[in-house]
Amino acid sequence: MKRRMINSLLGVVLVVVVVFCVPLALVEKQSIVNNAQSRVDAAAVRLLGLVENRLAAHEPVTQERLGTQAIEGDYAEIRIPPQGSPDQPQLVTIGEVPKGAALRASESDQSGVTVTVEQSRADVTREIGDMLLLLGLVTLLAVQTAVALAVWQARRLARPLTDLAETAERLGSGDPRPRDRRYGVPELDRVAEVLDASAERIGRMLTAERRLAADASHQLRTPLTALSMRLEEITALAHQPETVREEATIALEQVERLTDVVQRLLTNQRDTHGPSAGGFELDEVIRQQREEWAVPMRGAGRRLVIEGLAGVVALGTPGTVSQVLATLIENSLMHGAGTVILRVRPSGSSAVVEVQDEGPGVPAELGNRVFERTVSGRNSTGIGLAVARDLAEADGGRLELLSLKPPVFALFLGRGLGAEGP
Repeated sequence: MKRRMINSLLGVVLVVVVVFCVPLALVEKQSIVNNAQSRVDAAAVRLLGLVENRLAAHEPVTQERLGTQAIEGDYAEIRIPPQGSPDQPQLVTIGEVPKGAALRASESDQSGVTVTVEQSRADVTREIGDMLLLLGLVTLLAVQTAVALAVWQARRLARPLTDLAETAERLGSGDPRPRDRRYGVPELDRVAEVLDASAERIGRMLTAERRLAADASHQLRTPLTALSMRLEEITALAHQPETVREEATIALEQVERLTDVVQRLLTNQRDTHGPSAGGFELDEVIRQQREEWAVPMRGAGRRLVIEGLAGVVALGTPGTVSQVLATLIENSLMHGAGTVILRVRPSGSSAVVEVQDEGPGVPAELGNRVFERTVSGRNSTGIGLAVARDLAEADGGRLELLSLKPPVFALFLGRGLGAEGP
């Protein structure tokens, strides 16, 4: 591209030189010739006047007499007709006849006196050569300036294109960081803006995909763990048919909830309008959680206690609420101690489900930052509570930390018709 730009600008300059300099050279050449001819004509007029003055004063007109006068030209010839006698006309010459081409001018008066002046064209040719040399130097300087300007302009335009190509290559290699570079050229700045906007969109898409993968891996862990425990119970109690059926039913519920979690994670990444909330029995979700976590609690030597309201109709999605509560119970099981209390209480037009334990609580330096991604306590990924809050908000509720010690997490849900008082 640089070579094309240089060749294009150089071609334009050469065309300008041909169009303007050639006619200018011809005009200047003719002007020099005309000026030289005018000087020869003026010399002939002056010499004729000098001769007439001498004749009028009855002075002789000879080469010696006229040679002392300043006569322009290389050669002058004076013809004086005879004065009242049949003698031959007088011929007076001054200087030497120029060799080669010469400029010639003749003047005569009424008495028949004729003056002819000749000047060699060597001086004219020399002057024309000087003019052409000067014009050639100006042309060469113009061409050099044009080449330097073309190189500078080519580099100025090629550098942004190189940067834009590198930006596009970085986008293709998976590096979506915008460069925020502008070049002072509207067209190139527009391309840079589009690439930066594309980089931001690609970055958001990649972040969403990574977040989806992290959320899915974290959220699938809890139901899979519970499902594994239930299946182990089924294996241990295979000689009791009723117990096997009961445990198999619970395992199927776990599988259904697992499927619902996966579907909801995918929906939350693609649906920007959020789900439509409906009413459901909160008691059923709490019963499910109690049965699901009974075995892990017993294995850890701890208890899960249910307190508060019963028969509450909450607004939301059972699968989402179940997943949020499972995350809170798992968090208490991993980081807390003692009895885990699952409490349902009213709060204005909302139903609040609190999860509390008797552990050391949330460090004061963390506070509500426990809901931020990558912020974690000991032996955790820092994703679970952040995902739980996202799920709650996507379902129309909200998740908050009410107390650091004892640790109390609260899920706020809208209340539907049919909720009983305390």
